[in-house]
Amino acid sequence: MTTPATVPDLVLRGARLPRLDGECDVLLRGGEIAEIAPRGRIAEGGARSVELGGRLLLPGLWDEHVHFTQHVIRRRRLDLADTTSPAEVLDRLRAELARRTDLDAGELIMGYGFRDGLWTESPTLAAIDDVSRTVPVALVSADLHCAWVNTPAARLLELEPDASGVVREGPWIAASARLEAANAVPISAYRDAAEAAARRGVVGIVDYEYADNVAEWRERVREGVDQLRVDVAVWPDRLDEALAAGHRTGDLLEPSGLIRMGRLKVVVDGSLNTRTAWCWDPYPGAEPTADDAYGVVSTSAAELRRLLAHARGGEIGAAVHAIGDHATTEVLDAFEELGMSGIVEHAQLISDRDLPRFARLGLVASVQPEHAMDDRDVAEHHWLGRTGRAFAFGSLHAAGAELRLGSDAPVAPLDPWISMSAAISRSRGDRDAWHPEQRLPFEVAFAASTRGRTTVAVGDPADLVVVESDPATLPRDALRELPVAATLVGGRATWSGTLLD
Repeated sequence: MTTPATVPDLVLRGARLPRLDGECDVLLRGGEIAEIAPRGRIAEGGARSVELGGRLLLPGLWDEHVHFTQHVIRRRRLDLADTTSPAEVLDRLRAELARRTDLDAGELIMGYGFRDGLWTESPTLAAIDDVSRTVPVALVSADLHCAWVNTPAARLLELEPDASGVVREGPWIAASARLEAANAVPISAYRDAAEAAARRGVVGIVDYEYADNVAEWRERVREGVDQLRVDVAVWPDRLDEALAAGHRTGDLLEPSGLIRMGRLKVVVDGSLNTRTAWCWDPYPGAEPTADDAYGVVSTSAAELRRLLAHARGGEIGAAVHAIGDHATTEVLDAFEELGMSGIVEHAQLISDRDLPRFARLGLVASVQPEHAMDDRDVAEHHWLGRTGRAFAFGSLHAAGAELRLGSDAPVAPLDPWISMSAAISRSRGDRDAWHPEQRLPFEVAFAASTRGRTTVAVGDPADLVVVESDPATLPRDALRELPVAATLVGGRATWSGTLLD
């Protein structure tokens, strides 16, 4: 197993660094940046030397919110991303069933990626059963918060759908975990996905998969999935186990130094697309007195405070999912009452009075800019009149909040350049910028994708990316597709093409 002490010294020659004129040589030793000097000033001294030819050397990128197993599985599922109605979804399913003549008895057909927030027709259990009465089918929404299942799949997954056939929030999240346990993903699929991330300059991820992430990532590294650093989250049902093991946020969990203990993940509400984000205002067309008119409360205020305090007692930090403005207020209140810092995941709709509280309370806003591009039309429908404070990255930055960018993969691509482009431009394709006042400067978006590193400095981890162009100067679409020449984690190449051969 590779450790920082066993990685050979490496001199990167002819590198350009941000805010420095001319080309430099950079010595990597023991997993860190040991020396930076003008070109030709660092003696090899037994180190291997590689010529970068004036390419730009930058801190490596982090994706701060990933569901890695779901991301891996998505690459193997029926793609529903471009469907716009239940009828289109079922047409795609019919074609898949006609193609799959090799299905084993009881084998489950999985689909992924529909967005039902703007559907004008309603899905039904009868309709999906008509397409497949014997083969189990589970079609997962793009936000992972619900699935449209047929009767055989409901029996297989121990679910009780209503007449819509759609199972939402907690019951589906629990079922998806059972599904993953019963359908093991080959280690090669994890390795391929990690290598694909490294090809885009990613050196680390935060994995919020609903699983035994500590044990599973230790095993993956032993099996050669060693292209990424991973902070692993723990969910409430495994919190006591993590505390009993003495795991604390930031602790190394295996010898390579790649896997660290992350935070407790708590989900307070649902999502925008499923109309379960907990808001102060009712959803359009909802009866104001209905239980779900304002969204869904997944974790009560009392339970949230209990979980946060319990985790804090064992030095495990917290990352709390809050999408609606009421959920965000509740989460901020909990952190404030407990005197805790932490991370608010998503924060997609924020009350004006809550914006300055992030900085005052020392809370990180972990946001997913590509979601704003995916959900702008859904937001304009379900949050009409409130979208000036939806995905409010610019307002959060102006209020002094620390931002971190992620993808929520597989909900959006595991590619920080795409996240940065969305944060900077608030546009995609041929559409105008959506609430351009919420755009971020490049420097802010980049720092939010590198854990605050804006340049390459002596003493920093040798987690680096070599790029062919200066991303700060690129137009929107070119930034999304920026070619990466090499990626290094702890001074070890995890992607290089032929550059570091």
